[in-house]
Amino acid sequence: MLPADPRYLGATVTEEGTNFAIWTSGADAVELCLFDEVNGELVESRYSLSHRNGPIWHGYLAGVRAGQKYGYRIHGPWIPEQNLRFNPAKLLLDPYTHELSGELHYVPEIYGHQSKDGWGNGDLTIRDIRDNVGKVPFSVVTDHKTRHINRIDHRWAHTYIYEAHVNGLTANNLEIPAEERGTYKALGHPSTIAHLQGLGITALELLPIQAFISEPTTAERGLQNYWGYNTMSFNAPHPQYAATDDAVSELQWAVLQLHQAGIEVILDVVYNHTAEAGVGGPTLSFRGIDNRDWYRHTKESTYLDLTGCGNTLAAAKPHSVRFIIDSLRWWTDVIGVDGFRFDLATALFKDESARHSSLFAAITAEPILRDRKMIAEPWDVTRYGLGEFSYPWREWNDFFRDSVRQFWLGDLARGYGEGVSDIASAISGSSGIFYHRGPTASINFITAHDGFTLRDLVSYNEKHNELNLEDNRDGHSSNKSWNVGTEGETADLGIQHIRQSLKKSMAATLLLSAGVPMINMGDEVNRTQNGSNNGYCVRAGENPWAQPWDLDSAAKDMQDAFRELINIRKTYLSDVTSKFYTGEVDLGTQRKDLAWFNLTGEEMIDHQWQNSETRTLSVYIEVSAERALLLNFNSDRIEHEFKLPAENWATAYRCIFDAAKVTATYEPVIAQPGSTIKVPEHTAQIWLVTR
Repeated sequence: MLPADPRYLGATVTEEGTNFAIWTSGADAVELCLFDEVNGELVESRYSLSHRNGPIWHGYLAGVRAGQKYGYRIHGPWIPEQNLRFNPAKLLLDPYTHELSGELHYVPEIYGHQSKDGWGNGDLTIRDIRDNVGKVPFSVVTDHKTRHINRIDHRWAHTYIYEAHVNGLTANNLEIPAEERGTYKALGHPSTIAHLQGLGITALELLPIQAFISEPTTAERGLQNYWGYNTMSFNAPHPQYAATDDAVSELQWAVLQLHQAGIEVILDVVYNHTAEAGVGGPTLSFRGIDNRDWYRHTKESTYLDLTGCGNTLAAAKPHSVRFIIDSLRWWTDVIGVDGFRFDLATALFKDESARHSSLFAAITAEPILRDRKMIAEPWDVTRYGLGEFSYPWREWNDFFRDSVRQFWLGDLARGYGEGVSDIASAISGSSGIFYHRGPTASINFITAHDGFTLRDLVSYNEKHNELNLEDNRDGHSSNKSWNVGTEGETADLGIQHIRQSLKKSMAATLLLSAGVPMINMGDEVNRTQNGSNNGYCVRAGENPWAQPWDLDSAAKDMQDAFRELINIRKTYLSDVTSKFYTGEVDLGTQRKDLAWFNLTGEEMIDHQWQNSETRTLSVYIEVSAERALLLNFNSDRIEHEFKLPAENWATAYRCIFDAAKVTATYEPVIAQPGSTIKVPEHTAQIWLVTR
């Protein structure tokens, strides 16, 4: 082989052939393996990458074009106690490949150690000499070019995020051809876009689409990974989500359709660990390429597991930083995505803080990436880092989630009563956490893929994860949920009404609080997971968590409520939530931009904030010199009378949303300053204030 250009890792197509380059510092030799079908049989051709620039092994092969299947065999020592697990019997995926061919089979041959079954059980110290070809996917040479992307670049204050699963979002949508449902192509279908636009969504955040596999322990139970947080190939779109044989082009088309509709695309990316799991997991790529340098290890020569998935990528090392930057650039420049949500982001840096992380500094300094939307999940299984990140990063705010659940669903008899201090802080932008960046640093959410849906949050006190076949041990046991007296679904109309009012009240809190709101797929149409708060896996061929599209009256009411609430926010609050409220009196208007009132229409005072049994709150938000909003929240189990603030705050009040009423038929109510109005139990009302 001729030398290749070592500046470009992966397979790079030229006019006459293809450059191949791979990073491994501890290998003794590297073989490039090409695969072709000859007379119906698979033929493997091996080429030694004899050219080396430091840890980069490279070579050029004339005549190799896009579509060529390939992989690597890496030669080196097998010394497990020194974290060296080279095994040339195992064909390895190129970390830079953008397309996969073939499926993973759970057989003993996929493990680098000597396994006696398809689940990795065996002797971890003995190197297995069985060839894995035909049992693992091939890498495929591709030639997708960087392209011009018509960016939308919505301001954060104008961003409304919808977190969705590619397959689950459209699998039940009968307006889409059957062969396209649940695919990338379905994301760009007019009915999908109409649903998102109808809600007012500006950013679609997709659960992982980096090619993933099921964990051996999941597959052994006859289940398959559903969420996708088990990445096998960081730079290839998950092939099972494609309706065609060209996942890249199909995904590019879907992104284009969404962009033309004014919707940005954010990817949930999982650079913190890989699908190779712990030392007993399969050898698919990084473990066989250079186990010691691609992963983090303990002093006992086992993996440092900060993710709960068996391993942690050594993301702080220079070669890892380069790899992740290259990966993000490809998804941005070739696929066209507009941002990323980093799963378990604190696992991506070593001992330094997020603000001094080499990876995050590199992302922020990269011209192509620094203007994209960057969101951190600010914790891992060992570390909690909410508020530790710096501009331009945004963070998932679980303080907001817990505060909203606590206020609306907290049951004094169950020890949940904590008053209104936390909900007030959450509504006003969590300034105690994000004081150095402003309220749009907070990604506000009440539910997400991980946990109960909004419907289940008011239907179950306990988790019900039996379908995962782990004896219901998995998933969080503390959910701050409330079943309104009956566990699960019920025909009791009174309970149904309370649950509907609670869901709409929590939605109102989410969508009218300072910060960037994120909606969980299906919450707007009453999607249920039947009490599962850990829907990461499903039975093969089934999709019980998919979005419903045939809506009953309650689901239509929820959809109408979400639409109306987003419209209210866009009309009145979008331009006043990018900075923290001051709470100070304006010398001109003699009013505050944010004020809190008790049931008597007077501003809250200290001892009222300290009362842990308080279940009512009124929030006044100044919109302009002529307009304001008054939010009346009653999370108590009885109806309360609220006295509206006096004439110095308003000339008139008009109720434009009542969670206890059917949204589509609601008739606004007019009231005068100082008058008393009734707010039903478990209900949020929104009043438009005029002066």
